[in-house]
Amino acid sequence: PRLAVFDMDSTLIQQEVIDELARSLDLYASVSAITEAAMRGEPPYTDFTSSLLARVALLRGVEPGIWRHLREEVITFSPGAREVVRCLRSDGWVTAVLSGGFINLAAWVKWELGMDFAFANELEEDGAGRLTGRVKEGTRVVDGERKRELMLEIAKGKGVGREGMLAVGDGSNDLLMMGEAGLGVAFCAKPKVQERAPARINGGSLVDVLYVLGWAEGEIREVMSR
Repeated sequence: PRLAVFDMDSTLIQQEVIDELARSLDLYASVSAITEAAMRGEPPYTDFTSSLLARVALLRGVEPGIWRHLREEVITFSPGAREVVRCLRSDGWVTAVLSGGFINLAAWVKWELGMDFAFANELEEDGAGRLTGRVKEGTRVVDGERKRELMLEIAKGKGVGREGMLAVGDGSNDLLMMGEAGLGVAFCAKPKVQERAPARINGGSLVDVLYVLGWAEGEIREVMSR
């Protein structure tokens, strides 16, 4: 068995979900400034958790309808996302989305793409389903180290060795899982991440991951026509 794990934001999907949530609250500038600094690994946000909690705090009061709005109006899958998951699954790979974003959308991405697992941050809600600005008590923030751990836990449960692991992402919090996997691929990543990633893809389509794994165009077409 083999295991492929993917980051969600700016990898499987084309958006940064927290920025889109902020846009709905007119907080886009303040939240995306933190997101950008965090992605570049700049202080005081060198620690993913501190930057995440700072951004989540700004989301207090977001209404529950926002998730449906994002799914139906805002979120778009990256070119090749459906192909890469479908082809890997047809070849017996276990697939997972490991996201430093939110389970409200990661679970939907998993379902929409037909993946096996989804792990992401869980946001606390009040009685009316509005966000409180906090991460759910008793849950762990999905940072780079947690992504690495989750990948290894899934692999262990499925009997997958290191050489059978593929990790794809674009942010600094993806470097640990990329480094641990047999093949780590930076997808259209930030310069700092590209420098440190084991392999890089910059063509803008996740289908390139299949080419790296040795798939031919005809094989991909064949799977997608089924």
